[in-house]
Amino acid sequence: MTSSEGFARYPSLRDAAVLITGGGSGIGAAMVEQFALQGARVAFLDVADEASGKLVGDVTSRCPHAPIFLHCNLVDVAALKTAVADVEARLGALRVLVNNAASDDRHKFADVTPEYFDERMAVNLRHQFFATQAVAPRMAAAGGGSVINMSSIAWMIPSTGLPAYVTAKAGIVGLTRTLARELGGANIRVNCVAPGAIMTERQRRLWMTPAYLAEIMQRQSLKRELMPEEVARLVLFLASDDSAGITGQSYVIDAGWV
Repeated sequence: MTSSEGFARYPSLRDAAVLITGGGSGIGAAMVEQFALQGARVAFLDVADEASGKLVGDVTSRCPHAPIFLHCNLVDVAALKTAVADVEARLGALRVLVNNAASDDRHKFADVTPEYFDERMAVNLRHQFFATQAVAPRMAAAGGGSVINMSSIAWMIPSTGLPAYVTAKAGIVGLTRTLARELGGANIRVNCVAPGAIMTERQRRLWMTPAYLAEIMQRQSLKRELMPEEVARLVLFLASDDSAGITGQSYVIDAGWV
């Protein structure tokens, strides 16, 4: 767990209702923690019950409001809509939605079937659209809010060995642009964050071999590892009123890789 000491405080986030998808681990868990440390009322969705429960326990004693965890498989759009309604019943209209959940499982181009491709879109792209669709009516009625979609630099490099994932992450940028125009009249801002190589537990366990770490350091302008809380702090800014004039934009946080 990390601290917010020495970093920006956003008064506009205090007591704000925030929903984060995929908040049980990695970058999502860092977001849950950082929003909670700002005094926000945070709910998050995930399928990892044990990790999510531990996160709630770790964060609760240090924050004004205990985070709320709801088990939800985001591939099931009906379940997603039910979870959003549950969160709104507890917290009221959401001020912030962070569409974070994703899975960067590797796959070979030649092996991808139509069924696998559709499953990758459901896991990495489709739920961002439908989560936004679900929260928008009450967010608009309450005067607006901020939606932050999580993309990746994978489509900019471009990465190989996971083409369906890369396709989904590129699609998120287009989704961000069109929803910013669709929802701007309701004072709902929609922006995108594209992280580079972020040192989550999953990334270290599955992909960060010594050779890959050396490649990352060679490609990055900043010769150090990027941590999940650094991404979370960018998301805090985009969620807060400090960024009230910003919408339809994509922000890269990759230590100068692309």
